[in-house]
Amino acid sequence: MRQESVHNDFTAFVRVAEPKLSYALAAAYGGQVGKDATADALAYAWEHWEQIKEMDNPSGYLYRVGQTCARKYNRRPPLFPQVAVSELPHIEPGLPAALESLSEQQRVAVVLLHGMQWSEREVADLLEVDRSTVRRHRDRGLDKLRQALEVETNA
Repeated sequence: MRQESVHNDFTAFVRVAEPKLSYALAAAYGGQVGKDATADALAYAWEHWEQIKEMDNPSGYLYRVGQTCARKYNRRPPLFPQVAVSELPHIEPGLPAALESLSEQQRVAVVLLHGMQWSEREVADLLEVDRSTVRRHRDRGLDKLRQALEVETNA
């Protein structure tokens, strides 16, 4: 019965943590590397579940594990799929290239906050940083995106 309880605890954790981990790592490293790094991080979590489950922020820790795993897959900037204008007319075709030009931290903050509608607190918790750090990365990332896409603001 003990093994079944461990399995159920881990399964419940994965249901909550996997989507967030996957989105964050894909935002940082691109879709395929993000998926691979998520799988590696969750495999690590299973192997070390007794320690992981006791942590204050196991998802944040596994994000760091995923970052380490992602680096072995990809030393180049992440590749985001090109947008076919005919298929998705509401998405700026230059957005993938503009996202690739951001730093990892800026890209993660912008994608999770604006693309996935996460709260600053959720992003800060996952990245294990202060909310002010998330805001700073978001603001700098958005400034770079506006410049790359030649978007003017009425500020």
